Amino acid sequence: MVSEKIAKAINEQIAKEQFAAQYYLSMSAWFYKNDLDGIANYFRVQCKEELMHSDKMFDYLNNVSADIILESVEKPPHDFKNAIEIFERALEHEKLVTKSIFNIMKLANEEGDYATVSFLQWFVNEQVEEEASASQLVTKIKMVSDNPSALYLFDQELAQRVFTPDTTAN
Repeated sequence: MVSEKIAKAINEQIAKEQFAAQYYLSMSAWFYKNDLDGIANYFRVQCKEELMHSDKMFDYLNNVSADIILESVEKPPHDFKNAIEIFERALEHEKLVTKSIFNIMKLANEEGDYATVSFLQWFVNEQVEEEASASQLVTKIKMVSDNPSALYLFDQELAQRVFTPDTTAN
């Protein structure tokens, strides 16, 4: 149902989603090491979301009888300087993921692959939310990073985040 070109692009995106999961897990580890367990929790949830995205793409390729060829996932960075840098890197990474999703969407549109276009629309919407959330968190961490009381409250706020699996059909 999908062309080899689109299948290849989605297979590559699966690896990008898995890298994102590892990247967020690495960020989470930095916050655990620095006793900011609530912020660490936020990035653990991000990790789980990225794995869910990877799984959705895997399932889509399976559902359309495309070849699933898993790519290597590179080691994520771990040498972070501070909390602000981590949130800024997270935002920049979300922008890269958005660009990648848009490129697959463009390819699917060019090929008239409306099933893939429909499937990818969920990811387009998700990336709008991800970028908005990441941008807001960059602003917040910049406001609170030099104020221990405010940082404590921010940490407590992010501790409340829980992973909610997407239950919509693939």
